[in-house]
Amino acid sequence: MSAVIFLLVLGLLAFFLIGVYNGLVTLRNGYKNAFAQIDVQLQRRHDLIPNLVETAKAYLGHERGTLEAVIAARGGALSALKAAQANPGDPAAMRQLSSAEGLLGGALGRFTATVEAYPELKASANMQQLSEELASTENRIAFARQAYNDGVLSYNNKREVFPNNFVAGLFGFAAAQSLELETPEARQAPKVSF
Repeated sequence: MSAVIFLLVLGLLAFFLIGVYNGLVTLRNGYKNAFAQIDVQLQRRHDLIPNLVETAKAYLGHERGTLEAVIAARGGALSALKAAQANPGDPAAMRQLSSAEGLLGGALGRFTATVEAYPELKASANMQQLSEELASTENRIAFARQAYNDGVLSYNNKREVFPNNFVAGLFGFAAAQSLELETPEARQAPKVSF
């Protein structure tokens, strides 16, 4: 009789461990999928920037520093994105991506302010279309980032509550890092007004 009770308790414990493990894996895969959506939108943003700069070059010949700053910030953001793609949720990679995207957002803000001073550039149909696409992409990034951060929160909550924290520690489920924007300017989409 005691052997049956022991086997029953052991079986319940095994089912509990399997359930917690599978739940953690599911939530981890969920936030990694949400990061993939951020990745798509950031890549779209990064692909639009050279077109914006090329369109503006003809009008902003003496504003070369602004254009170069945008391109340099884009390069830094691409590098940070590649590092984050390798391990979504890694705290160091997420901080690096957040910082790089903040710098890019600041550079785009200065670029937009510079464009405001050139009515003929603002009137360009190509510039208007690219600016609208960029603004739309910024909104998509915000939504994707929110979904990612929600996924990270769910995963971290599951791995930190008792007794799941023992299972998470036993199987090496590390905490994931949300993606926060570093500067107040980066928290706002670039303003586009034509």
